[in-house]
Amino acid sequence: MRPMCTRTSVALLAVVLAAVLVTGGLTGPVLAASPAAGQTDSAVQTTNATAGPPFDSMTASSTMGSSTAASLQDDRPENPSTEDTIGYVEGYWYDDDLSVDNQSDAVVDENELDPVVYRSMARVEQIRNLTFDDEVAVDVISRAEYRETNGDRFANITSENRLEANVGYEALFMVDRETAATDATETVYGGAVGGYYDPETDEIVIVSENPDNPELDEITLGHELVHALQDQRFNLSRFEGTTQDEETAMNGLIEGDASRVEREYEGTCNREWDCLAPADGDRDQPLDINWGIYFSVYQPYSDGPAYVNYLRQQGEDWEAVNAAYDDPPRTTSAVIHPGSEREPANVSVPDRSNEDWRQLQADGEVATDTAGEAGMVAMFAADGIEGDVPSVIETADLFEGTEYNYNHSYTNGWAGDELVVYTNDEADAASDPAEAAGHAGYVWWTQWQSGTDTQQFVNGYLQLLENHGADAVDGRQDTYVIEDGGYSGAYYLNRSRQTLTIVRAPSVDELSNVEAGAAPEGEDTLEIVTFGESDTVPGFGPVAAVSAIAIALLGTGARIVVGRRDRD
Repeated sequence: MRPMCTRTSVALLAVVLAAVLVTGGLTGPVLAASPAAGQTDSAVQTTNATAGPPFDSMTASSTMGSSTAASLQDDRPENPSTEDTIGYVEGYWYDDDLSVDNQSDAVVDENELDPVVYRSMARVEQIRNLTFDDEVAVDVISRAEYRETNGDRFANITSENRLEANVGYEALFMVDRETAATDATETVYGGAVGGYYDPETDEIVIVSENPDNPELDEITLGHELVHALQDQRFNLSRFEGTTQDEETAMNGLIEGDASRVEREYEGTCNREWDCLAPADGDRDQPLDINWGIYFSVYQPYSDGPAYVNYLRQQGEDWEAVNAAYDDPPRTTSAVIHPGSEREPANVSVPDRSNEDWRQLQADGEVATDTAGEAGMVAMFAADGIEGDVPSVIETADLFEGTEYNYNHSYTNGWAGDELVVYTNDEADAASDPAEAAGHAGYVWWTQWQSGTDTQQFVNGYLQLLENHGADAVDGRQDTYVIEDGGYSGAYYLNRSRQTLTIVRAPSVDELSNVEAGAAPEGEDTLEIVTFGESDTVPGFGPVAAVSAIAIALLGTGARIVVGRRDRD
């Protein structure tokens, strides 16, 4: 995976990841009886997994068969060059034999490393139809050495950014009051990264599970070499999103490109090429990671390859992917639903707090972020693997073949969202970010493409609150309290046509201090509505709400939602 570099713009969920200057790619698990871990990709690993099918519909047209490859050898130039000849780097062709091919392990001595790297570069060129401009340095280190280096990257994060991250992840029910978001994120990256590319040094580091004799995983190397190629050709430092959703969306192109090449690389290794694979490829112990954070950052690896294939099919193969670097996707919805050409709504949360509350300032800006469709899916799926409470998106619905499924009715009508953190004197005086988050609050404004889409999200969010022990507050409209646990506090939901605003504060009385008018006196208007396959609810106002839903759900036996209140 390419790095998420530190930036001055504020992103709630990206702020901790931004401190990880160099990170590894991610791989997805297959569905298994229990989550055990195995290394097969350039990154955070899970169950004895591959990165997905080694071949798909695009592979056959872009990978040469043995007979074709043999015939092309006769057409190779007499004087090939690294800069101009695809599949040839520093004297090595992509299909050359090396002495290390006959080894029973993947331990590569220093004097043998360069030929392996050059051949792997040539193989990436052959698949990607693009040449490297420069050499790429590669180092192989142990997991212990990587953990030490990775931990140092979380040392110098400001208290404002730590609070920002804790509140942001708490809003998605991923990190509770007993955990620092930095620790949870460090665990995801420190425990399972298999390799990374650092553009500051133009170096690739491969992380090995063998502490005594680190082994080189050639598939991981191939993935990271794509990032080096991207950096040389497209300058990866240009791709820094201002929100978590935008950052993840651009990763859909960048990681989708690398993962797409990786899959073809792995498939060709299984058929034609001799490739180095670690002898300790599978771990015996499961990963101890935060699954919600994992799901939120894995989406580019899951949907990115299909997004890249879509680009190739619509344009001139890899040239269309090259062109996309001038106009990368800006929302995860665009990657989850390629070809939908969704433009995000302009969502902005006005400050309606009283004098005791204020919007958190981090890095000189108001602490805001956009979770996006992928972040919301991760929120609803976070409890699906090891959670102590039921999950809104169940494990069986989370997996699709060997990949995750990020297309769900709860979230696929996303149009935009913005989450703003609010703080007060108690939060500022707290000794750690997890404690501070309990005293803080937030306003999360979500917007949807239709009334039906809004209700689908309401369905999921109400179920999420119920799963975490929330109870409705008597006499307060659409207000809920979680009494105990890591997400205790008061929550108010305000539905208005195609928006749902969520306000969280430490107590019911503080809700209206964070957001004026929150938690008014009255009866609940929101309930879980059951939809049939063809039922729709148009964007309706408070007067038309009862009739619109009654018509849509007539005869279904579903509970009917009535009396929406327009936002002031």
